[in-house]
Amino acid sequence: MYRLLYIPIILLCFGGLAELRSQVPIPSPTPASADRQDTTPDNLRNIPEIAPNYRSDDRSLPDLSRVGVDMMRQRSITLKEAIELAIENNKDIEVSRKAHSIAEFDLAASRAFYQPRLSGQAYYDRSTTPNVSIFSNNQKTTVGSLVGNASVQAFAPTYGTVFTGSFNNQRVTTDNPISILSPQYNTGLSFSVTQPLFRGRKFDQTRRTIEIAKRNISLTDTQFRQRSIEVVAGVERAYWDLTFALRNLQVQRDAVRDARDQLEHNRRLVSEGQLAPIDIVAAETQVANFEQSVYDALNVVNTAENVLKNLIAPNRNGALWAEAIVPVEPVEVPTPRITLAEALDTALENRPEIEINKTQKDINLLDQRLYKEQTRPQVDFVASYNTSGIGGGQNPNFSPTFPTPCTTNPASAACQQQQANLALLTGNPFAGLFAQRYPVLRFGINFSLPLFGDKAAEAQLGRARVEAERIETQREQIEQGIQVDVRNALQGIRTNEARLRSAAIARENSVKQYESEQRKLDEGQSDVYKVLERQTALTIAKSNELRARTELNKAIADLERATGTTLRAKDIVPKLKK
Repeated sequence: MYRLLYIPIILLCFGGLAELRSQVPIPSPTPASADRQDTTPDNLRNIPEIAPNYRSDDRSLPDLSRVGVDMMRQRSITLKEAIELAIENNKDIEVSRKAHSIAEFDLAASRAFYQPRLSGQAYYDRSTTPNVSIFSNNQKTTVGSLVGNASVQAFAPTYGTVFTGSFNNQRVTTDNPISILSPQYNTGLSFSVTQPLFRGRKFDQTRRTIEIAKRNISLTDTQFRQRSIEVVAGVERAYWDLTFALRNLQVQRDAVRDARDQLEHNRRLVSEGQLAPIDIVAAETQVANFEQSVYDALNVVNTAENVLKNLIAPNRNGALWAEAIVPVEPVEVPTPRITLAEALDTALENRPEIEINKTQKDINLLDQRLYKEQTRPQVDFVASYNTSGIGGGQNPNFSPTFPTPCTTNPASAACQQQQANLALLTGNPFAGLFAQRYPVLRFGINFSLPLFGDKAAEAQLGRARVEAERIETQREQIEQGIQVDVRNALQGIRTNEARLRSAAIARENSVKQYESEQRKLDEGQSDVYKVLERQTALTIAKSNELRARTELNKAIADLERATGTTLRAKDIVPKLKK
């Protein structure tokens, strides 16, 4: 009876709600404008149909061979052997070797400026000219000259001194009747010295070039060592990448084997009635996925191996390209224990960038020294000494048109003196040369002074000083960058140590979880999907463990590179010349 009373009450409540709802305004839809398109995903139109209803019916597996590699030709290689091959064959290192050789030739070329120089000339000249002299009756005069000159120039680099010695010879024949000698032999010997007193005495452009060439050799040595460190570090990273890739390939292959075993196990459970037939499909899918992972892992192996081969192979035709490289280095590399302060001190002492910056600073100091020298006045002390000789035979055509002492009075003292002079002239020209009958001595000062100072040299000096400030700022920047490298490398080691620990625990637990799930499946307390999930997790955990180990090894290599101790740590002495 009480239940019957509830009916009218319920009806009244529903009626009130209906009346209240009728009083609430219902928003009307916003009309769509004519130019507005509904772009909701389910309303997207005009999609072109590409390969509709495509299905792949090919179930065969592709060839597992590797491009260009004979898997039967396996070459075991240690990390040290790989590094030695890189030092011997890597093209970047070979380029650095060539740069060193070029720097040595540049130094030899710079020093060649101070080599003594022998120069000279030899020629015959015959000229005919019209007679314009009142002392000769010839219409024209023909003169033949045979010249042979030689000179030697030497230097004293320490003080910028220049020495010059020359020896000149000339044979002249003429039909000029007023010439006493024909043929006439002229010879001369001269010596000169030029000594800068201010500009160029202590330092000059040539000495600067030589000093820079010396430092460039040191610079190429440092750059060669820097490039060697980079290549060795790259070889280490590539070596450990290949180690992981091969290990991962092995894990994926084992995963296929385990998946097939699980498939057979599921089939037995289906035949026993413990599983539904559809559960076999999931296991078959697992096998196919792991088979795909094998091909992916094989591709990673091929890529990693090519990276390593590119660093250590002598050329593209080397036999190494057709071989399968097998890393045999133990993966347990000792982790260095070093503090941040110790690592920074080691890096600042060994990093090639610091040495390169120091060499740049030394070259800048040479520039400042030169430009400061160029601001000094140009004043040179010069001195020379010349001696000459003359000889030959009397001109058979000698017939002066004017009276001479011998034509007017052959017995006079003037004629006798003339005959004595002629006899002296017709002798050996070298007699007068070495007897120093006609010496010339000269010494003095040459100068060249800008009236308002050498603005160009002052500007160059100012620029060199600003360049020194820039180099010092670069050094601070380099040191700061080195600090970042060292900090990151040390932190990387700690991170990868933790990652290795985590990966090892994950692998151990994944084994236990997979085995436990398999037992539960056999007892009917689990399903196939959980077993396959555990199987996938175990495969990933196995790969991650060695990945963490190899990443730790690469972090150790990065620390050695950051501290500049890569070559020393690997006991490698790179040779500049093969």
